[in-house]
Amino acid sequence: MKVIASSIRKGNILERDDGQLYVVLSAESFHPGKGTPTTQIDMRRISDGVKTTDRYKTTEQVERAYVEDRDFTFLYKDGDGQHFMSVEDFEQVTVPDDVLGDQAVYLQEGMKVILSLFNGIPVAIQLPARVTLEVVETEPVIKNQTASSSFKPAKLSNGARALVPPHIQPGTRVVILTEDGSYVERAKD
Repeated sequence: MKVIASSIRKGNILERDDGQLYVVLSAESFHPGKGTPTTQIDMRRISDGVKTTDRYKTTEQVERAYVEDRDFTFLYKDGDGQHFMSVEDFEQVTVPDDVLGDQAVYLQEGMKVILSLFNGIPVAIQLPARVTLEVVETEPVIKNQTASSSFKPAKLSNGARALVPPHIQPGTRVVILTEDGSYVERAKD
């Protein structure tokens, strides 16, 4: 299905002129004061993982591949990849680590996700926008440090790192955005 380049978002699947499928890693539109607005799309070829960048005029048509989005539940990870179960028919699917990319760190047992399937093969994943994790390690507060302008590094229970406000201590549960790993708020337990 043809769509304009400016409507492409992270996670979309594109079919380029070479007949290959690409998953969109990021899409950014530029509107210069003079000249033609453009959209830059960073993508990864699904077949072999090669990354590429294309630039289109924002009104230019690109081919968006038809993929089926289905609800799955994360079960576990092993040497073969991440294992998910379909919510509808309980079919199990194994997703290779390269499909998940850096988002794999946010998977939690029982988490509901949306897998994009192309001809029955998982090609992309959408995690919930936010996850709640516990801070396991952080630096002590520095006296006279203002809370509004400064953040300190923290290690989370899933092994990821995030910047948190100075008042957050180890053992505190925090809400993190899965898209970029940024701190949102203290969890309301």
